[in-house]
Amino acid sequence: MEKKPPLLILTGPTAVGKTALSIALAREVQGEIISADSMQVYRYMDIGSAKIRKEEMCGVPHYLIDCLNPEEEFNIYVFQQMAKKAMAQIYANGHVPIVVGGTGFYIQSLIYDILFEEEENDGIRQKYEQLLTEKGEKYLHDLLEKVDTVSAEKIHFHNNKRVIRALEFYEKNHYPISEHNETQQHRESPYEFRYFVLNDEREKLYQKIELRVDEMVQNGLIDEVKHLKEMGYHRGMVSMQGLGYKEILDYLDDKITLEEAIYRIKRDTRHFAKRQLTWFRRERDVIWVDKSEIGSDTEALLSYMRPYYYSL
Repeated sequence: MEKKPPLLILTGPTAVGKTALSIALAREVQGEIISADSMQVYRYMDIGSAKIRKEEMCGVPHYLIDCLNPEEEFNIYVFQQMAKKAMAQIYANGHVPIVVGGTGFYIQSLIYDILFEEEENDGIRQKYEQLLTEKGEKYLHDLLEKVDTVSAEKIHFHNNKRVIRALEFYEKNHYPISEHNETQQHRESPYEFRYFVLNDEREKLYQKIELRVDEMVQNGLIDEVKHLKEMGYHRGMVSMQGLGYKEILDYLDDKITLEEAIYRIKRDTRHFAKRQLTWFRRERDVIWVDKSEIGSDTEALLSYMRPYYYSL
């Protein structure tokens, strides 16, 4: 029987410390990193996306970072195609692909090679985008709840992109996307993978989130969003709906104070981290790497992980 190609996953909630550990892991196993982050793929969006800096990469090749302009569409299908292309290159280099990031749905699509339709229906999507503008996100989420309760429970009503995709899927196929995803999840993975989820105590994680947001503001987040506005990028674009960007846009448009914008970013990032953990707890074949038990030292974390990845 042919041996499956190796694949390492390092994920976890936002601000848990994936970046430093991923570099140490890549250097140890001769790995190259593929970002599974829905925001770091965009150019000009560095501070708000907590994008890894060139000097932090320590010479480790990274893929799916700074690949698209903010007006370009980046969805699950685009991610999957770009990530597969990157993996082919990494295998050709004789190295191990390491998928790093917090977007669980993207990671799942790659591990199990979940099938997605290439073409979305612009007409249907535009209809729901219009409804979103006219009636708001709660109205749209209520529509989803009527046709697909499973997806409505899993998708937060702020996640307009995924709500619209689920509604579009139902209208085109006459059955829920949750049913489709459930079927796809039982596929056998074409990879020999190890799926690490880095975690920490909730209070520590929330403190890191608060600190990270404060640092983003100090490091120039407001100027970054101003620059994006000057370049013609606006809140109608999916990229500009990202955490940290839409709140600062509201501040720049005099809709809220800076204090309120910062409060909302912190609050919504905490909620996002909580939803990420809920997702990872539902996943199968996950290896939890808990800082509250192992400690924060990179070498200690790698020591815990080694028996798993060296058995690939």
